Amino acid sequence: MNKRHIGKEKENIAKEYLKNKGYQILATNFYSKFGEIDIIAKDKNTLVFIEVRSKSYEAFGLPEETIDKPKIQKIIKTAQLFIEKENIDYDEIRFDVISILNDKINHIESAFEV
Repeated sequence: MNKRHIGKEKENIAKEYLKNKGYQILATNFYSKFGEIDIIAKDKNTLVFIEVRSKSYEAFGLPEETIDKPKIQKIIKTAQLFIEKENIDYDEIRFDVISILNDKINHIESAFEV
């Protein structure tokens, strides 16, 4: 299995996890000139931008530790473009990370802020 296929599989696991928690999935793999957001969803009336990270082993750190400042800036800029493009009613914005290590899911709400 190649890296792209594994990434899609993990994103699908994250989507199902979020749906089971009551999130409404609005978009997946939203691309802009700045980058990509894996999942965009609503948690009640909060617009949530979700980065999915996965690893099959714990050596060299946890999956969520691979998100650096440049990646965060790309996600924020892409989120701003999504908000400008789409007409979605929301009260708050949140940036989450879903970390998948082997089959263990760790959902980090408000992982970073603008």
